[in-house]
Amino acid sequence: MTLFLDIAGLAAAYASGKASPDAVLDQVFARIAKTGVAPVWITLVPPERAHAKMAEQRRRRAAGENLPLFGIPFAVKDNMDVAGLPTTAACPDFAYTPTRSATVVERLEAAGAILVGKTNMDQFATGLVGTRSPYGIVSSALSAEHISGGSSSGSAVAVASGLVSFALGTDTAGSGRVPAAFNNIVGLKPSKGVISARGVLPACRSQDCVSILAGSCGDALAVLQAAAAYDPEDPFSRPAPAAAFLPRALPAGFRFGVPDQPLDFFGDDETARLYAEAIARLEELGGVATAFNFTPFTEAARLLYAGPWVAERLAAIEAFAAAKPDAIHPVVRGIILGAAELSAVEAFKGGYRLAELTRAALAEWAKMELMMLPTAGTIYTIAQVLEDPVGLNTNLGAYTNFTNLMDLSAVALPAGFRSDGLPFGITLLGRCFEEGRLAGLADRLHRAWPQATIGATGRPLPPEGRIEPAPAPEKGAVGRQHQALRQSTIRSKRRTGNFYWTRGN
Repeated sequence: MTLFLDIAGLAAAYASGKASPDAVLDQVFARIAKTGVAPVWITLVPPERAHAKMAEQRRRRAAGENLPLFGIPFAVKDNMDVAGLPTTAACPDFAYTPTRSATVVERLEAAGAILVGKTNMDQFATGLVGTRSPYGIVSSALSAEHISGGSSSGSAVAVASGLVSFALGTDTAGSGRVPAAFNNIVGLKPSKGVISARGVLPACRSQDCVSILAGSCGDALAVLQAAAAYDPEDPFSRPAPAAAFLPRALPAGFRFGVPDQPLDFFGDDETARLYAEAIARLEELGGVATAFNFTPFTEAARLLYAGPWVAERLAAIEAFAAAKPDAIHPVVRGIILGAAELSAVEAFKGGYRLAELTRAALAEWAKMELMMLPTAGTIYTIAQVLEDPVGLNTNLGAYTNFTNLMDLSAVALPAGFRSDGLPFGITLLGRCFEEGRLAGLADRLHRAWPQATIGATGRPLPPEGRIEPAPAPEKGAVGRQHQALRQSTIRSKRRTGNFYWTRGN
């Protein structure tokens, strides 16, 4: 029997007795041994340690504890601490071995999940390509010639290759969404602060999000529900409203935003065609395509690699960069060390400009319940990216870079295949704390494609794990719910002390 690792299917196999957690762990490690550790993995959990953790989970379950992710194998990006394993951030000279795991790892293990290893990444989470690592270039699981996307490259490929059920990435500029698109899987980027970043090496601390890479929207939402919680040890953590992670049905005739200006697909007619098909598919599901002014969002996207947010990248590793600049990947070094020339005045100006753009974006959000964009305008070969590493990386962030700056939630999902077999992905975006509603619609849209499969496994989306949203509340209740969510958003943002706070988003 071929064993698939999607969470819902694996849980069903455990419940029926068709599979045992220890046998699954053995098969996972055997698959990794067969495919090779490099370049997807940087460090594996010793198998005996994983089995010892599994024995502990069985004892807890036998004692009556609720373990929603019991026996589910997962991986984490190697900028997240795991007690006793090195954290490298894909820079060997930077490596250290923590004595405590990141809060998100602790929460997932408390929910019964079993960590398998730590995955490769664009160094210091700087890149959307998967080529900026001394541990090797990670290619797409569907094409050895094409990039995997980054910076959560290894995490995406581990899921897409059927090596783990889900993986954690981080997402500042699209690092948990672009690799999802290039590997035919789902990337859920939650609102800032709802998953603790304690124990996660920051890229841009005020903008970073822990993201979830999974085979389906249902799996990603299940992981989010286990991982998310307010953490007093993380100064950027904030509590989410009770309904934020629950699937909620959209009203009939819901409006989804489509830019009123031509999008740049960088000469790629295939992705342009697939995006048009995705719009039509969402209309078939009851949505109404609604034009909106994309300019405030594109201008915000350009800010991410200018001014204060590049300086944040330097702040994260300033002492190391000063002591060992030659240990940093040349492309990453050029980006991060360039921030030393930025002034505090430029940082404040960047913050002011973002506030203006976020306020302008409010008028556009009034036109729509959510936004649908291509996750990336095209996909490149590894050779192309090595030839022009900065310019092509910039292109890949055109439809992702603004998301965290404007405090939005997002779900990236597969949306068909090009004629050459490469995957295409779209992203549904909503305002903060709308993860559940986005995931419910994204699941319906994902399943609307007849050829929908998980990564490179060939596994069709199983009926297990389908998201069944609650009925939409009556019109009056919608208004009350929206007001409650808005007020909770305002209170949460006030609590964060985030310099780039905006009241109305």
